[in-house]
Formats: sequence, structure tokens, C-alpha cells
Amino acid sequence: MGQAVSDTIAAIATAWGEAGIAVVRLSGPRAMELAEAVARSGVSLPPPRFMCLTSVRDGDGQIIDQALMVRFAAPKSYTGEDVVELHTHGGSLAAQLCLEGLLRAGARLAEPGEFTKRAFLNGRIDLSQSESVLGIIHSRSKEALRAAARTLSGELSVFVTSVREELLALQSALEVDLDFPEEGLPYRSEEELLSSITALRQRLEDLADRCSVGLLLREGIRVALTGRPNVGKSSLLNALLKQARAIVTALPGTTRDVIEETVTYQGVPMRLVDTAGLRQPADEIEASGIERTLAELRRADVRLWILDSSEPLDSEDQSHIQQLALEDRGHIIVLNKSDLSGPVTVTEAHIRSLSPESPVLSLSAKTGEGLEFLKECILSLASGSGALDAGLNVTARQLSETRLALAAITEAETAVMERIGRDVTTGLLAEARESLERLLGLRCDDALLDSIFSRFCVGK
Repeated sequence: MGQAVSDTIAAIATAWGEAGIAVVRLSGPRAMELAEAVARSGVSLPPPRFMCLTSVRDGDGQIIDQALMVRFAAPKSYTGEDVVELHTHGGSLAAQLCLEGLLRAGARLAEPGEFTKRAFLNGRIDLSQSESVLGIIHSRSKEALRAAARTLSGELSVFVTSVREELLALQSALEVDLDFPEEGLPYRSEEELLSSITALRQRLEDLADRCSVGLLLREGIRVALTGRPNVGKSSLLNALLKQARAIVTALPGTTRDVIEETVTYQGVPMRLVDTAGLRQPADEIEASGIERTLAELRRADVRLWILDSSEPLDSEDQSHIQQLALEDRGHIIVLNKSDLSGPVTVTEAHIRSLSPESPVLSLSAKTGEGLEFLKECILSLASGSGALDAGLNVTARQLSETRLALAAITEAETAVMERIGRDVTTGLLAEARESLERLLGLRCDDALLDSIFSRFCVGK
């Protein structure tokens, strides 16, 4: 953000528009002085954490509102600095004029996320807790909110800190063995070393599972609906949403663009993406739609390859089914139109003969038969072994660092088993530890902090 933390910042901390109250927040060494300048109540500020009624005045000294004022003395505040809040009546004008008065008096307008950034820089919360604040703000279900609250309370930080300290102790012991063998300190046997590293790997696997589930709760499962034209992709989207969102006709190629909608199932947002049917394009517009379909397939967490069970498979269908099985990505083969009374041309057994490992299920977008089971399968495929009630609401960055630490510790375990060398093992333990330190914010630069906190709203 580039600004010194010795100045005093101000911002409106509540959403814009009419409401019961609006909160104007100040943080910094002059917070109390500037609040008194705008309130001009003629009395001293109340003791910390006590509210008092005051008048808020404009630049001409005219009263513009009656407000409640509360202060939080450093270091026992959200930011770790002196903080004052003025609670005006809700509305666009009163809070804005109050903020303008504070800026005239010498405050600086806060940048996005700057209050939370100061909380991190002043040691009130670590980086993982800082990012969980945004998770709470963006939560779209009770499960996501609970997962974010667990992270904000420090559950992730405590777990990661514990693993990091064990890694540091183990790395230090190995380096002493390597550098000072003449000291006669207790030497760890290969069996002891392997046991310690295996226990750390198992703990990181558990953490990665919980973080993966938490990221699903936070970001949702991206589900691409794809297949040949006219197999019922748009009908399935509408059935899952329980509304007519996509145009459905008997004419193949109706969907030319990507349509995205979200439905929540068991607390997890499912971001359903209806795509153009895959076939040889009839014109440039359809070709563009197919290009977007291929891009969505690469982005999706789960891909639904939808087939019309009343129509025979062609060579392109068979090729796509086999390709899905070869790729290490979540997918489900969906046999649509199970409600049709005619002969079933494509069966689950037929699909399994082409791709034995692919999940296959039959349903009817028209009647709704099988839709709940489909959602259950999507959730199970995306969440893996992680339990929803144990998820930790994390960002993609935090999950990436967790996976990097797990990869390094797994390599270290292999290095011990294959007796590659303790110097290699020590280096891999250091890599794992550094990943966890970046997760906690113990290793970070200004560019990373700016990237993280720029996603916050002004006033938070």
C-alpha cells in the first residue's frame, strides 16, 4: 500500500445506502483528537469501550447529525492502534459529511483492507486470520461462515504453527548431526527419522483435506455441463436451478455462450456452467461458443458429460468418454432422458465397458428423477475425504502453500526410505517449513500483502 502506518486513516465501514446506522471508523495516533474535532461535543471522550452521545458538525460548525461515539485504546483494538467509531444515522449523506470532516481535520482516506492490514502488521492477527475476515464477508452459506469463523479464531494458525515448529526442530536436529558430528549429541536413527516425517506428512494430509473442503465452501464447486448438442444440458441446468434460466428448444446448437448460475447444496455453492454443445461448428458464432466450452472444461472442478440415453453413441462421444477417463480430473457421465418410454440405447453397462473407472448415473431433467443423487455425487467427488463440518475457510493461496508443504514432506519421506542422503532430507524439510511460514505471513513481501488486502472493501 505504500503508506506509513504512523498516519491516521478513516473510512465508512458500513455498506452504502439507507440503513439504521452507518459506522465511520478512525485508526491511528490522532484518532481521538480528530474525532473530537468533528464531534466538538465540548466534553472529553468516554472511557474505552463506552459509548456516548455526541453531535457531528460540518465545516461551518452546523450540526448535521446526532451520533454515538466509542473508542478503543491501543493496543486493545482491532488494528492494535487507537480506534474511534462514530455511529451516525444510516444514509448516504450524514456518514459522508462526517468522513469529509475527518479528512479535513487531517485523516487520510483508508485504502481497501487497510484496517485489517494494520491489524496484521501490529500483530493482532496473522495472515491466515486476515484472509479469513474476507471469507466471513463473502460467505454464502452457514457452513462457509462457520468454516471462516474457525479460521478466524485461530484453528488454522494453531495447527500450522504446531507443524511448523515440529519441522523446525527436526530440521535443526538433522543439521546439527550433519555439521557437528563430533559433539556427541543423540543421533536419530533412520527409523526414528522416518517415523517423525511420516507423522508430519499425515498431519499435512489432514490439513490439506480440511483446506480443500474449506475452499469449496468459500469458492464453490465449478461444474461444467457439456456434451453434444440437444442432449439436455440446458434442461438439466434449469432443473437443478428449479427455474427456466437457459433457453431450451429441440433445435441443436441453441446455447452459443457460457451461462453460469449457482445453486447451494448442503452448504456448498455449486457454480453450474452450461456450455455450447461440442460438434463441428456450423458458423463462426458457434465456433466461438465451442472454444469457450473447451476453456470451461479446463477450469471446472467437476465435468458432467451428458448423453441422451435414447440416442446411440457416435465416435466423438466414445472419444470424449475415454479422454475423460485418462485425465486426472473429476467427471461424471450422465445419461439423461431416463423418462422416455422408448428403448434405451445407451446403458450404464455400455459406458463402463468404455471407461470402467468413470462414475455413471441415469436421470431425467424433465421429471427431476436422480437430480438429488447427482448433486450428492458432485459434492462427494469434489470434497474427497474431507468432512464439511471440519473445513477451514481458506484462499487458493493458502491451499497452494499447504499442498507445497505436503509435496516437500512427501519427498522427504521418500528420501529417507531410499536413503538418498540426510542433506537432501534436510533441504526438503526446509522447503515444507518455508511454505507454512508463507501461509502464516512469517515470510511475505509488500507485493503479496498488497495483493491480499486489495480484495477487501474500503473500511475493513
